[in-house]
Amino acid sequence: MSRNVLIVIDMLKDFIDTDGALNCGEKGRGIVPFVAEKVKEFMAQKEPVIFVMDAHDPEDPEFSRFPVHCVYGTPGAGLIDELASMVEEYPFAIKVPKTRFSGFFRTNLNKILEDLNPAVVHVVGVCTNICVLYTVEELRNRDYRTVVYTKGVASFDEEAHRWALKQMETVLGAEII
Repeated sequence: MSRNVLIVIDMLKDFIDTDGALNCGEKGRGIVPFVAEKVKEFMAQKEPVIFVMDAHDPEDPEFSRFPVHCVYGTPGAGLIDELASMVEEYPFAIKVPKTRFSGFFRTNLNKILEDLNPAVVHVVGVCTNICVLYTVEELRNRDYRTVVYTKGVASFDEEAHRWALKQMETVLGAEII
């Protein structure tokens, strides 16, 4: 149990690209260099990088609350170019498609983490107050030591972003650095 794992949440074209269907705005674009550096760091150490990726059915009920976004198989559901080209041939890049806020809901993420048995799970991505928060909540409920990087998470709602960071730290016990 010495391995570290990086989870990259929803760094997808529909969330990060300026013309994305549910763009996180300047804050989302602003974390791209940090996230890319974190991915490079984990790749250099030959550590696993798990990409948790929204992948919705065209008729997903979530679209009653949010605009249609990240429909499975569409360009918008793909990793942003800055990351896709970087990890294309990286053998320890794992993609986990999801249909809800938590990266654990009806996915194989739990099994992947059980198999990897990481000492620490590092987290970056969007949106802090939605998919990042609910995935971190599940990590902490499974007693994974979890580190969330403030320079590596963002939201379209700055107040909710700050609230979620505080919740993850004070209630869930994640390390916020």
